[in-house]
Amino acid sequence: MAAWYRDNLGVPMSEKGTVTFHWLDTATNEYPGTTTMALFAQDTKYIGEPHQRTMLNLRVDDLVSLMAKLKARGVEVLPDTEDSEFGLFGWCVDPEGNRIELWEPAEGM
Repeated sequence: MAAWYRDNLGVPMSEKGTVTFHWLDTATNEYPGTTTMALFAQDTKYIGEPHQRTMLNLRVDDLVSLMAKLKARGVEVLPDTEDSEFGLFGWCVDPEGNRIELWEPAEGM
C-alpha cells in the first residue's frame, strides 16, 4: 500500500507505510504541528474492531483530564494508555464502535 500511495498519488510514504506532513501556515516554534498518515496491516488489532478500516487520531493538550471528562459523559474509554517517545496515547470509542486515538504529543513534537 505504501508503494501504491507513493507511486499513484505522490504521497511520500516511507517503506514502513508512514508519512508526516508538517504544518506550514499555523506552526510555531512552541507548537510545530504535524499530521501523520500511517498504514496498518489488514489484520491489525491496533485500529479496533475488524470492521473498522481507519482510525482518527486527535492531538490533545491533557490526555488524562480529557479521558476523565469523557468517562464522566458516559463515553467508552479504553483502560490502557501508552507512553512512548512520541507522547501519551489513549483511546475512546464513538457511538458506532469506531476506536479513536487521543494523542498528547511529547515535548517538542
